[in-house]
Amino acid sequence: MDPDRIPRDRPVLIAGPTASGKSALAAAIVRAGEGIVVNADALQVYDGWRTLTARPSAEEEAELPHALFGHVGMDQPYSVGHWLRDLAPILSGPLRPVIVGGTGLYLSALTEGLAEIPATPPAIREEADALPLDTLLADLDPATRSALDQRNRARVQRAWEVQRATGRPLAAWQADTPPPLLPLSETTPLVLRPEVPWLNTRIEQRFDLMLAQGALDEARALLPVWRAEAPAFRALGAEELRAHLLGNLPLSEARDRAVTASRAYAKRQRTWFRSRMGAWIPITLP
Repeated sequence: MDPDRIPRDRPVLIAGPTASGKSALAAAIVRAGEGIVVNADALQVYDGWRTLTARPSAEEEAELPHALFGHVGMDQPYSVGHWLRDLAPILSGPLRPVIVGGTGLYLSALTEGLAEIPATPPAIREEADALPLDTLLADLDPATRSALDQRNRARVQRAWEVQRATGRPLAAWQADTPPPLLPLSETTPLVLRPEVPWLNTRIEQRFDLMLAQGALDEARALLPVWRAEAPAFRALGAEELRAHLLGNLPLSEARDRAVTASRAYAKRQRTWFRSRMGAWIPITLP
């Protein structure tokens, strides 16, 4: 899509699977029509990752206005509710937001609303961390379970924690969702739909580039504070690189496993976008 043809009087939303070129498109739109690039990726918020999460470089952030990138400590809790609160003043600011990311939950909460669920007590989170995925799923009510990506540990565990902490299923909380912060009708919503072979090649090439640019050193620097169960350490490829640094995997195998995991994640993203973003403007790639 030609960035010059995108209306300049409303926010732009850009969704798409990992490695599909979302960030480059967002930068091109801001460069062509002014505005600010706003992060909607749940891992790019953390300050410990830049290379491994494909966060914009320091040079890219200096060239154009950016927001909500790398502003959260690795040990800080951060949820979609935190993100919406951080985003609210940007939406009312002087620069047109171009909101870009692959975290579908962030974008759906923004445009469809977010249920106001109480925070999970630490003791319940610790209890959930110790349970296998199958146990968490089995404890959920059918309505909540059927609406989840059942392979996404973070989403399943969140639903379990809500039910355990409040005595009320997540689906019931979601039924009481308030109006959205930014209705879809007030935006230009774009969703990238790449061809699978093209995207798989891009994923492989990008991970090799991440390694060349220092992703292994980035992971090594975080080893002293690593908490595998914490959301900040669930970046694609993080656990594989840690396994290599601890002497449990050769780098070539860690690389191959990370690429495989990234392709599987991209497949889940594509499925989610197809089911939830039918009203968005599709951009077919390549």
